[in-house]
Amino acid sequence: MPDVTDDAVREFPVARRCPYAPPEEYAQLRDSAPVSQVRTPTGSTAWVLTRHEDVRFALSDPRFSADRRNPAFPFLAAGQQESISAFRPNMLSMDEPEHGPVRRSVLGEFTVRRMRELRPRIQRIVDDCLDSMLAGPKPADLVAELALPVPSLVICELLGVPYADHDFFQERSSAMLRRSTGAEERVRAAAEVRSFLRDLITAKKSAPGEDLLSRQLAKQREEGVEDDEALVAMATLLLVAGHETTANMISLGTLTLLENPDDIAAIRQDPRRTLGMVEELLRYLTIVETVTSRVATADVEVGGTRIREGEAVIALGHTANHDPATFPEPAEFDIDRGARQHVAFGYGPHQCLGQNLARMELQIVFDSLFARVPSLALAVPRDELPFKDDAVIYGVYSMPVTW
Repeated sequence: MPDVTDDAVREFPVARRCPYAPPEEYAQLRDSAPVSQVRTPTGSTAWVLTRHEDVRFALSDPRFSADRRNPAFPFLAAGQQESISAFRPNMLSMDEPEHGPVRRSVLGEFTVRRMRELRPRIQRIVDDCLDSMLAGPKPADLVAELALPVPSLVICELLGVPYADHDFFQERSSAMLRRSTGAEERVRAAAEVRSFLRDLITAKKSAPGEDLLSRQLAKQREEGVEDDEALVAMATLLLVAGHETTANMISLGTLTLLENPDDIAAIRQDPRRTLGMVEELLRYLTIVETVTSRVATADVEVGGTRIREGEAVIALGHTANHDPATFPEPAEFDIDRGARQHVAFGYGPHQCLGQNLARMELQIVFDSLFARVPSLALAVPRDELPFKDDAVIYGVYSMPVTW
């Protein structure tokens, strides 16, 4: 088991040069030094894992902690540690035995059966957004007209958050997820979102609705528990992650498909292929690259390299999802690949809670968009699009389209 010295420390992270492919530096690490040390922007050192096999191992092994309160946790931007330590942690930052009960308490909201019940409403939301876009001026911003409002409306209705407040939480979510945000602004944005949700939860105690937060409050009452801060932590995670991730997948996924018109024709001819296309988009784009970070709680060997207790680990999901050992010809976009073993939703006990919802939203959006707007095209060259190179979740800030 070799130890890696400071000679192997590299600056990190590296921005994508292509919206689809991992940076060449990461691919080189995967080929030559798949378990390597890097220097993070906050000055700490962390191990990066680049192979699919090693990423899945670390994300499923209980010797790697997800606890962001750990002083060794590898944060990549100013204020992230402060915004975590100042508030009650959510399930993303919990280990066992704390994590399991919290996750199970809300798991029933995201089952396949529950998604089937939500499907007609999501279809109406998508149709309404497309109606509005098609009735408006050209070119239109696909992000503002479709990619962002669809998941925002869905998660707002699911949680019971008034959509009228979407500008408030979207602005603050964006600040929380930009690496360039200053420490004070990041902490303030997190505090304002939590204060908003705390007031909403208080209001639902006297006027409950047919929504997730109201059902969680009822469950607490049945169990003789009252823990508003636990609900605030859960709601913050679901609200921020529930719209940012899917919004960026819609915009980047549309861009990918516009550059692969044969695949658009294929799903229009046979919508049964859309689910496979969604899985391939998730693998191909992997917009959440570094959220799956951990700290070793014991000495562990990963890929033949010793990682010691207390050392930080960052699992590079995008690079793992382009690992040719698992996905032959990974740079090819193949909607019939059958890529369900990807790690775009993470892996192991912290695998994305809302993955069934995300898959369904993406399927409905792409089927509806290309059925109704078969002549959709970019209104500017791809190189002119403002990509989110400074964000934790990759995507585009705007995407002018015409038809």
